[in-house]
Amino acid sequence: MRSMEMNGTEMMQAKTKKRWSDSTWARVGLYTLTRLTALFFTVVVAIYLTILIANMGGAMDDIRTSMIRENISMAMSMDPEMRQLSSGERNVMIQDAIRIEIARLGLDQPFPLRSVRYLSNALLLDLGRAEYLTSDAGSRQVKLIILERLPPTLLLFATSNLLLFFITLFAALFLSRRYGSTLDKIVVALAPTSAAPSWFYGIFLILLFAGIWGVLPFGGMVGAPPPPTTWAYSLSVLRHLILPVMALTLAALFLQIYSWRTFFLIYSSEDYVEMAKAKGLSSSAIERRYILRPTLPTILTSFTLGLITMWMGGVVTETIFNWPGLGSLIYAAATMPDTPVVVGSVVIYAYLLAASVFVLDIMYAVVDPRVKVGGGSRS
Repeated sequence: MRSMEMNGTEMMQAKTKKRWSDSTWARVGLYTLTRLTALFFTVVVAIYLTILIANMGGAMDDIRTSMIRENISMAMSMDPEMRQLSSGERNVMIQDAIRIEIARLGLDQPFPLRSVRYLSNALLLDLGRAEYLTSDAGSRQVKLIILERLPPTLLLFATSNLLLFFITLFAALFLSRRYGSTLDKIVVALAPTSAAPSWFYGIFLILLFAGIWGVLPFGGMVGAPPPPTTWAYSLSVLRHLILPVMALTLAALFLQIYSWRTFFLIYSSEDYVEMAKAKGLSSSAIERRYILRPTLPTILTSFTLGLITMWMGGVVTETIFNWPGLGSLIYAAATMPDTPVVVGSVVIYAYLLAASVFVLDIMYAVVDPRVKVGGGSRS
């Protein structure tokens, strides 16, 4: 009889566990679908606003139409065969050619319809052709131009963000153990220096290391002409990487150390930390279990925001160092202006931003036991 009661209890527990598991997976699926839907609509709105702004409400299309008229008129007027025709016949053929080209590009439609078409193409990553800029291979495909500039930006900002992350983490932990020391006071005093942007530090670094001392190059990604061997090429890239990485790191270093050190101090004064010390746990175990773990959401947020900025690069910083990344591409496209390249860069950034935010939401649920995916409270 007792055995039957135990089997019944085990079956009930198994059923309860299965229902809980099914409920959890359903909640996770609903949460994932909700977040993806919300992020998708955010991306749609952001891209559509970018199209409206970059196109100036249709003014840029009017400029394109005028350029098409001018280019076709000049080209056909210079054609020897066209000169043999009468002015009336020549004007009719020119107007027909202009009308065909405008219709081919869809510029004969009202701007609201054109903007919806632009939005649809952008969401499908059909970024079109640049008007002025080209890739190093000579292509005018916006997608190829952006893909060509993306690796240098990822190299520069991934290096600087990882370096900044590890320096900040260990320095903040070190200072949290030495609160009120001379070094701690120096870091606190230097925190306002992060108000200056990275390009501001870049100008001084170029002046010192390239202009006065001459030990590092002024800018670029590789020497001219490029070294013939892979090893020499890598060393040249590393040498050109030093100054921009220093500028990006210095611009955020002291403020981030001060911020993280403050979080570590807050959590190190909690009662459960004092209890862990009373139990005789080592300092490293206390830091790992009771200080670092609660601050992980804050650290992840800071690191992810750094990654988000990494996707687009620093427009002014890359321009100062003549770094061939997305930042300098956006600057060149905005000054020309090359609307398809500007819109294409924002489209790529919007997708990468949404992906980063979605991954950050999932990581919150993994590292923070207080967060429950799908809402509700833990039982």
